Amino acid sequence: MTIQRSSAEENQSGKASKSNKKISQNSKSGRWLWFWVGMSGIAMVSATAGALLAVSLTSTPLQQAQLSPQEEAAFDGDRISGGVMRFSQLTRPVNLLVMGMSVLPPDIQNPPQDTKNLKYLPQVNSFDGLSDVMLLLKFDPETKKIIMLSIPRDTRTEIEGYGVKKINAANVEGGPALTARTVSNLLGGAGIDRYVRINVLGVAKLIDALGGVTVYVPKDMKYQDDSQHLYINLKAGKQHLGGEQALQLLRFRHDELGDIGRIQRQQMVIRALMDQTLNPATVAQLPKVLDVVKDHIDTNLTVEELVALMGFGVRTNRSNMQMLMLPGRFSEKNEFDASYWLPNKDGIAKLMAQHFGLESEQSQQATDPRSLRVAIQDSTGGDRSNLQPLIRALEKSGYRNIYIAKAWGEPLEVTHIVAQQGDGDSAESIRDTLGFGEVRVESTGNLGSDISIQVGQDWLQQKSILEKSLSK
Repeated sequence: MTIQRSSAEENQSGKASKSNKKISQNSKSGRWLWFWVGMSGIAMVSATAGALLAVSLTSTPLQQAQLSPQEEAAFDGDRISGGVMRFSQLTRPVNLLVMGMSVLPPDIQNPPQDTKNLKYLPQVNSFDGLSDVMLLLKFDPETKKIIMLSIPRDTRTEIEGYGVKKINAANVEGGPALTARTVSNLLGGAGIDRYVRINVLGVAKLIDALGGVTVYVPKDMKYQDDSQHLYINLKAGKQHLGGEQALQLLRFRHDELGDIGRIQRQQMVIRALMDQTLNPATVAQLPKVLDVVKDHIDTNLTVEELVALMGFGVRTNRSNMQMLMLPGRFSEKNEFDASYWLPNKDGIAKLMAQHFGLESEQSQQATDPRSLRVAIQDSTGGDRSNLQPLIRALEKSGYRNIYIAKAWGEPLEVTHIVAQQGDGDSAESIRDTLGFGEVRVESTGNLGSDISIQVGQDWLQQKSILEKSLSK
């Protein structure tokens, strides 16, 4: 019995020993697995960093403008990303001024010789003209958000030393530094950390390098300007656009909303590009993309800082990408000697306090539903009478200023509740009231609204539920 018990104990001991060896081996192999995964990650980062460093050392510098020390002082030169192994991580919020340049030969002092004998005005690869597009982007690692503010090119504002003009003239008068100071003054003192200027000739190449973009063209667009060889011919509908076609969509402004309608389409294309191309694979392709467009870009971002911004974008939830437009109104026909976008100072102060962290004298209070302008845009193609339960549900919750507006045109599967003026909290409240829909902080809704409800196919499923709740 003793021998048998000893043998059993030895067998158990042997099994335990083998088991412990297996656990030990598994533990070791597990540690080695994670070691090699870690090393592979470091290798990928190092390879990308090495490739980017090669681009930065052997290619044309990303900054093409020569700024004086006084001009450089218009930007915050403090470091924005970590060092060594944390180079791809933002260390603080960053405000980036982006300008899209459309430059013709008469806009610059010494146009290229090959443009002088042409019978039309071609685009010139220069950064010295009017800024056709102006955006302020905030990358905020504290809130994990990306905020994009579109500033209409026709915004009437003071340009230091040059009087009151359209804001797109600031670049002509004083380049990126004067533009940064002008934007900062307009926005209540918001700091500008870096700038990017991209020539329109580079935009098409950039979109092609990213693989094109799939968007819904809201309507047929046709325009011809022989003097610039500008030809726009797009059909309505969802389609995949190459660089030149996307540029047509971005540049079209010949409808009732003019430049403001163009800003809405720009936001649509930018969101689509972010959704489709902002991923780790794109970061790995950055050296190739930069090599394609580097001659058309001027920026005081370093390549490493650009990687940090892209890395932050990859990690940012798409619901935390918010797109705003400078609050204001169109000037009336005989109000000024030219047409302007007239900024609303109170609206700007509120927007900058809510989204850019600037102090405001106005207290941040919840908006009274009775004061909200709520536009309903039906994309389902149904009869207007089908919207009555929706309107009654809103009225029951205290909303009084409700109207039906022209639809955007794109058929939606899911209803978009658009915070047109940036008031995401009010949009969330409406979403809670209705019980369906997706909140979007962007400016693609009805221009006169605070909140636009772009009704999608999900409304047809929710209609009967809402009608039952209203009958109780």
